[in-house]
Amino acid sequence: MSNGLNQPQEPGSETGYRPGYEIAAERILEYIVSAGLRPGDRLPTEKDLADAVQMSRTVVREAVKILSALKRLSVQKGRGIYVAEVEDAPWTQSFSQFLPADLGQVDQMFEFRRHIESATTMLAAQRAVPTQVKALREAAQLSAEAAARDDHEGFNRADERFHHEVAAAAANMFLLATIESVQRLQREVSIIGLAGVAGGSLVVAADQHLAIADAVASGDEERAVMLMTQHIDMTMAQFQAEIRHRLFPHDEGTHANH
Repeated sequence: MSNGLNQPQEPGSETGYRPGYEIAAERILEYIVSAGLRPGDRLPTEKDLADAVQMSRTVVREAVKILSALKRLSVQKGRGIYVAEVEDAPWTQSFSQFLPADLGQVDQMFEFRRHIESATTMLAAQRAVPTQVKALREAAQLSAEAAARDDHEGFNRADERFHHEVAAAAANMFLLATIESVQRLQREVSIIGLAGVAGGSLVVAADQHLAIADAVASGDEERAVMLMTQHIDMTMAQFQAEIRHRLFPHDEGTHANH
């Protein structure tokens, strides 16, 4: 396409493992960026949008539902489809331009997350009160139980709760709001870039949660930050490997095991 969008990879193609709605969602976000649309701007009709991203209307309709649920689009009955107004100032513009299948932007997201979570973990180790330590341990334990069942959905919920509890224990509402916003971006990477499946060992990640909780509980700032940094770096490597495998399936490289 002349606007720079990649050619669509419909299910049933040679590689055949990316669902159509995932590709369509990625293309719609690329269309928004290439067209210079901003929060509040209206998108074309469903038919014209399908033509623009070279996908079927049925698949585009499913992608719009996904993007609406992720608060990237706003579907207004009788009016049309709009770029959603993002409430996370001052990150509105950068978050609205985020492409969850773009390796460079995923790297930037994790780089940002690494710095933010290092700060929240250090403050949590300094400030966590007993009730917050209890909540943090409970979230870590839930992730361990989900990992033992190989329950990816349950683990993802527990993982988000764990990182939320670390940020809450830091007792800084701006850091907490930022962590929640970055979690939403990572959720987009998982749903759109990875079709809902993140690579790597859930058990290893859960063990890291438990170790971080212990370090925060004991007030060991240096150890807590070190463990959190290792945890974020491991997650980043897993996401990178999985996205590369999905986008470049014929390349020789490491594919994170599930």
